[in-house]
Amino acid sequence: MDLYQQLGIARGASDADIKKAYRSLAKQLHPDRNKDNPKANERFAKVTQAYDILSDKDKRARYDRGEIDEDGNPRMPFGGGFGGGGARSGRPGGGGGAGPGGFDGFPGGFNADAADLSDLFEGLFRSSGTKSGGGFGRRSAPPPKGADVAYRLKVPFLDAAALKPQRVTLGGGKTIDLKLPKGLEDGAKIRLAGQGQPGPGGNGDAIVAIEIAAHPFFAREGNDIRLTLPVTLKEAVLGAKVRAPTPDGPVMLTVPKGSSSGKVLRLKGKGFTDKAGKRGDLKVMLSVDLPADDAALKSFVEGWSGGGNPRAALGV
Repeated sequence: MDLYQQLGIARGASDADIKKAYRSLAKQLHPDRNKDNPKANERFAKVTQAYDILSDKDKRARYDRGEIDEDGNPRMPFGGGFGGGGARSGRPGGGGGAGPGGFDGFPGGFNADAADLSDLFEGLFRSSGTKSGGGFGRRSAPPPKGADVAYRLKVPFLDAAALKPQRVTLGGGKTIDLKLPKGLEDGAKIRLAGQGQPGPGGNGDAIVAIEIAAHPFFAREGNDIRLTLPVTLKEAVLGAKVRAPTPDGPVMLTVPKGSSSGKVLRLKGKGFTDKAGKRGDLKVMLSVDLPADDAALKSFVEGWSGGGNPRAALGV
């Protein structure tokens, strides 16, 4: 396939179409998503090579004119090197019945008795795609890219939940705003193309390992987040509207009448985002907070007959 076929686009495609096609294919074929699929990795390399050439206006023009091949190497022009300057055969008239000046129309020095041209023509007309054998079909390996550079980034818990972009300073002092991907997990690695060490074939990549920091009162459970929310005895018995923190800011939460410690209330869409873009929930577990020494509460309880046996279901 030629470079346009590699990206699945027409020869007259715009720069925007080329970029869009590459991004779509790179997302599908990226080695991080196809660790056990060597064919996908090979396809990713070919797609990247096609994009590197077609996204460069000068290289694309040279490729369209046939001056360079799919690897960016100069193509060998047909026919060069056969004429002029060669020593003629010592036989009068160029020999071999070929007529003056050479062999069957080739000027200067080639002669049927002096040279066997079968190997020469076999190499000349060999398919340009072959990787073995002599002649003009041999391809040189592309120059290597520079080394990848590893970074570690500690992301605040709430930033990770909200996928807030992170300011990152790379080697050499370059600063970028890193967009956190959907489905972010602790230990995930984000590859930044072309942000690594320079090399003959271009820059390597920067690989950023993500560490999600712990939070003092939020805890992650899959894509959900759990929060223990203290409430007073009065709020639990009579019900109330109380302020509750969420990753997106405080909200008013309704505590139902007669709530006990351990009751869980669910706030939809306040958790982490999965790869499909759907957010988990915030699970709020109520915890009734009793004062250590409250005379009025103590007096009330002493005169209260109690609420039966809450442990009956446990068989005790």
